[in-house]
Amino acid sequence: MPEAIDPSAYRASVQQALAEDVGSGDVTTTATVPAGARAEAVLLAKAHGVLAGLDVFREVFAQLDAGIHVSILKPDGAVCEPGDRVATVEGSAAGIITGERTALNFLQYLSGIATRTRAFAEAAGGNLAILDTRKTTPGLRQLAKYAVRCGGGVNHRVGLFDGVLIKDNHIRIAGGIAEAVRRVRETGTRLPIEVEAESLDEVAAAIEARVEIVMLDNLDDETTARAIALVAGRAKIELSGTMTVERVRRLAALGADFVSIGAITHSAPALDLSLEVERLLSLA
Repeated sequence: MPEAIDPSAYRASVQQALAEDVGSGDVTTTATVPAGARAEAVLLAKAHGVLAGLDVFREVFAQLDAGIHVSILKPDGAVCEPGDRVATVEGSAAGIITGERTALNFLQYLSGIATRTRAFAEAAGGNLAILDTRKTTPGLRQLAKYAVRCGGGVNHRVGLFDGVLIKDNHIRIAGGIAEAVRRVRETGTRLPIEVEAESLDEVAAAIEARVEIVMLDNLDDETTARAIALVAGRAKIELSGTMTVERVRRLAALGADFVSIGAITHSAPALDLSLEVERLLSLA
């Protein structure tokens, strides 16, 4: 189980999500559920997957009604199977129903990221670290990167401020890899310098510039193997571009260090989970 995420990373997001969904009030629940009714609901898995975001799930109900109690039965990072009981929610029936969709939206989204990450991590077989990218839903990056950790992945840079990655547009504007690297070093930064390489010539230029990491971007399998041989241990190697589970499994033994996969955060399918009221505890 990964280290818990700081609640400050999601409290405001939960507040905004509830304001968006509940607005001036849940008109259907207010009309159909007695104000004093109490109930117990169970969070059920409906598909195989990896859980992430249960503290965020709990926070939704805490913001709606401090009297609602969430008991976690399976922690973040755990594998769930169809029919598994993941958590129980007990308290105000109206609060449970009102918060259901918002709580599930967070949990399904984050668990989907964790599940997709785990699939890539298993395909890598320990030979490649699975890195995330900045391709995240705006405002939810910290949560998405937490979900990656739940799935067995490793966080790349959080943003533009904590890592140097010289990409194609930087190279074009600077006038080449050597000049781009020179300008970065001139700033006095102690951050490792990574360069995106789209050809063997660019790989050679990055190695000549003595960068710490070379990203092999969108190279085919044969060229990737040749590039790794060209680097020959003089820098860390990150693979990137058009990665599938099957391709990661195929490339894992070539000798690279990392593979970055935008798809684990920008297009992971939500994990199918549901919240079902099991019993009514009281009407008043």
